[in-house]
Amino acid sequence: MIEEPPRLTINTTRKRPSAAQIAAFQGVPTGFVVDAMQGKGALDGRVAPLGFGRDIACVAAGPALTADNRPSDIMGTLAALNYLQPGDMLVAGFCGFQGCASGGDRVTMMIKNCGGAGFVTDGPLRDYAGLVEVGLPCWCTGLNPNSPYHSGPASVGLPVGIGGVRVETGDMIVADRDGVVVVPFAQIDAVIAGLDAVRAAEEALEAQLSDGLKFPEGVAAIIEGDDVAFVER
Repeated sequence: MIEEPPRLTINTTRKRPSAAQIAAFQGVPTGFVVDAMQGKGALDGRVAPLGFGRDIACVAAGPALTADNRPSDIMGTLAALNYLQPGDMLVAGFCGFQGCASGGDRVTMMIKNCGGAGFVTDGPLRDYAGLVEVGLPCWCTGLNPNSPYHSGPASVGLPVGIGGVRVETGDMIVADRDGVVVVPFAQIDAVIAGLDAVRAAEEALEAQLSDGLKFPEGVAAIIEGDDVAFVER
């Protein structure tokens, strides 16, 4: 027999990006952040903006505070509210369970009251009209009105796997209508430095498109090179 775990495990050690680091990601498109991380870092596309951003402006960026829950249980999410700091993104693992809601308008209102910037979960939400009224940016897997429990065991502040990505408290979360991107804490400064190059490349391409660009020059060079086979079948 295995020993029963505690009902709740809370990590009291917390990394947090500086105010300048947090500010550097405000308003930055998720695509830019991904490009600065060599094309990766996004959660599975099933974790999407609530209502696909139809009724709430789902754009937010802030440090992750993680909560890990068992399927159908939100003890970790509720306990994390006590540790949420203004500007945090509450990232709540739900083991990908789709059989009931992982939160609703009451939870998002409490996150908002704590000064949270947004809510990310790999489960559904419920109370759509109320969620819209609260207006907190949310990313989830859809809607389900079934009720969750809050029995535990659960954890706060420990690493959580969500949407195919490992998220740790203190990682930067950047999210918009395209999805959610995780910037590991140790990579924050490198990604910020890389954003300037990404912006410059995007601006250069935008100028070319405005001038009538119809075909990528790099691909044209490949087609005109020696390593291409032309066949007739």
